Amino acid sequence: MDPGRVGLAAGVRCGRAGRGLSRLLRVSMRIGRLDAVPALDRPDLLAPAVAAALTALDAKLPADAVGVAEIDPELADTAAFCERYDVALGESANCVVVAGRRDGETRFAACVVLATTRADVNGVIRRQLDVRKASFALVDVAVEQTAMEYGGITPIGVPKPWPVFVDAAVAANPRVIIGSGVRRSKLTLPGDALGRLPGAVILEGLAR
Repeated sequence: MDPGRVGLAAGVRCGRAGRGLSRLLRVSMRIGRLDAVPALDRPDLLAPAVAAALTALDAKLPADAVGVAEIDPELADTAAFCERYDVALGESANCVVVAGRRDGETRFAACVVLATTRADVNGVIRRQLDVRKASFALVDVAVEQTAMEYGGITPIGVPKPWPVFVDAAVAANPRVIIGSGVRRSKLTLPGDALGRLPGAVILEGLAR
């Protein structure tokens, strides 16, 4: 066979394989009943800090690995969201902001746990923050510090000095659903991708 034809045939096969992979990726990016699209294709569905963080993370976290889907903002809270859009609680992860004080300084952390569990605030998280006492940040404080909407807070795009604590059970999930920084959408991405975020630490026993 003419080597040129061999190369052409191989190129066609590779092209088809690439398109097939792209289709598979898009098909896998579903959020329950909803189709998701690459998150950076819909920056209008992201908080500005989240869009900026995803753009900056493109080398570590390919944009096409993170999907976004629009939802009813009245259904952003986990229980209502999961029921309406047929999402298992075990696929949904919550990001909670925890705060504690040490030497007159308030220390914050973004903590990601599955919706079926509760963050161990005054155990693992307190020790990781190295504070005497830790608690959930007040709503207005969490919103102001993250520049995100309550009910949509996500570990992607939190202030850079913050650590991001990810429960090992979240990281082990093939895909998890998290907030987008706004109430009108949700993100889907591989659980282990959260471990690539700036300041991220995957911890066993972060949630109970």
